[in-house]
Amino acid sequence: MKLKKRRLLAVVAALISVVLWLVMNPESYDAIFVPVENTGASEGASGSAVQDADAPLASEILELLEVKGRAPKTGYSRDEFYSGWPTVEGCNLRQRIIKREFGESAVLDGCYVVAGEFVEPYTGKLLKFTEKAEISKGIQIDHVVALSDAWQKGAQYMSAESRYAIATDPLNLLAVDAAANSQKSDGDAATWLPSNKAFRCQYVARQVSVKYKYGLWVTGAEKEAISKVLSVCPNERAVGVVEKSE
Repeated sequence: MKLKKRRLLAVVAALISVVLWLVMNPESYDAIFVPVENTGASEGASGSAVQDADAPLASEILELLEVKGRAPKTGYSRDEFYSGWPTVEGCNLRQRIIKREFGESAVLDGCYVVAGEFVEPYTGKLLKFTEKAEISKGIQIDHVVALSDAWQKGAQYMSAESRYAIATDPLNLLAVDAAANSQKSDGDAATWLPSNKAFRCQYVARQVSVKYKYGLWVTGAEKEAISKVLSVCPNERAVGVVEKSE
């Protein structure tokens, strides 16, 4: 009973801290609420159409990540990170991510996206939706760095507040095809990459960026797989992070 109370207090504290952070930094979410690009990424081209020229290269950030084996998965559950999508500026975070990807095509009913289309990043296919039910069935919000993977690579040793941030950071969230997301499961880059090769550079760059931002590590096989992807797009830059000073 005491353990449940401590967990509840930890979750409440995390929620309060996130709300306060958003109030003090409202532009932080908006800065990442722009449609995902998934073009390029072949013959050395960048994997995203628009990048921050001042951001460090993804390959440089990869070299800063600690390389270790997986920790045990013991104790993992999604509730260790979050329980339900938070409300951001009046709208559910899931709906905000879907609206981000659908862009100007998004048809809204209040906060809910009920229709629209987008080029789905994991498959590269143009997906069109005319009903809310179709979106609910066909679209899932993927954690680019899967929560189970994060748990086994450092997150289990972090505070509840830090884990909550990993789970709800728009940098780590993509609206994707439900079937592709199920296929990915909790795999890292060594075990799963998008079938859409044009998006792979941006995909691993986001993984590297999330892991760097939150101090997560990579396995040797994972680092090798990411390096192989980035070798065809050496100019791919990290996303949403600033290199820490020494």
